[in-house]
Amino acid sequence: MEFRILGSVQICDDRTGRLIVPAGAKQRALLGALVVKACQVVPSDRLVDELWGQRPPGNAANALQAHVARLRRLRPVAVGPGGQRHEWLVTRPTGYVLRLNGAETDAQRFTRLAAEGRALIPADPAGAADLLRGALGLWRGAALEGSGRGAICAAEASLLEESRLVATEALYDACLRAGREEEITGELEELTVAHPLRERFYELLMTALHRCGRQAEALAMYERARHRLRHDLGITPGPALRGRMEAILHGREGADTEADPVEGAPRRHDDTDLRTLRDEVAWLRRRVELLSQEQRDLGGRLDRLMAQDVPSL
Repeated sequence: MEFRILGSVQICDDRTGRLIVPAGAKQRALLGALVVKACQVVPSDRLVDELWGQRPPGNAANALQAHVARLRRLRPVAVGPGGQRHEWLVTRPTGYVLRLNGAETDAQRFTRLAAEGRALIPADPAGAADLLRGALGLWRGAALEGSGRGAICAAEASLLEESRLVATEALYDACLRAGREEEITGELEELTVAHPLRERFYELLMTALHRCGRQAEALAMYERARHRLRHDLGITPGPALRGRMEAILHGREGADTEADPVEGAPRRHDDTDLRTLRDEVAWLRRRVELLSQEQRDLGGRLDRLMAQDVPSL
């Protein structure tokens, strides 16, 4: 059995190929929350909040029990050798717990495969790219799609979506290291459109374009990123993206990209692209000054508006 949350919430029986799909948003939210917290007791009050938020029914405890009973009927209790019963949804004094009983969630598989792929990048980028594509291929849509906006599902969906983007960045880093730049420029262009504020995708695309001999397009991509960041966030591109632009502008092969295989660790660059601590501090100061100037400008405009004569109503 596999519990799936990388898309709509499902239970898949690998032996028969049967898909078990809960009907209704409340059932999907309940199963999604239990899968997210698999092997942990989820308190009943948290599940009530997950399903009804600030407007629980008057008989919330009974309503929750009814939803749990319907969920149990979706998958019969497995009976092992000797008649031993293996319940997958167990009632506890304070709440409920979903037992995997040796099963795996697709989120767990994705996390494992993505970690293996990132770790393999330095030694075997082509193999790493295959592993990462396999991990990303487990996604069927947005995480916990259709499971409502409860705190448990919403928080997990955000974390999974960020992990998906990190794995996607690692995939294209591996592809570049494997010399597949011509194969991925189109995909990276789509990603910069879909995620216009994520600087890493611009950086990877600029590198791919540069390696394909399209220097002017690579520099134009930097200008596009700079304009979007300035317009939407009021900031300038970060050191990594600026460093990529400068390396391409000066025709340095150091415009190649290297990502650290450990998620969350700082990326390492060639010696030609290193930023000193002083550079970083200066850049941060410029960003703070920019934001402070905008705040002062806004305050000045408000003062001028307040000073104007406002006709009485």
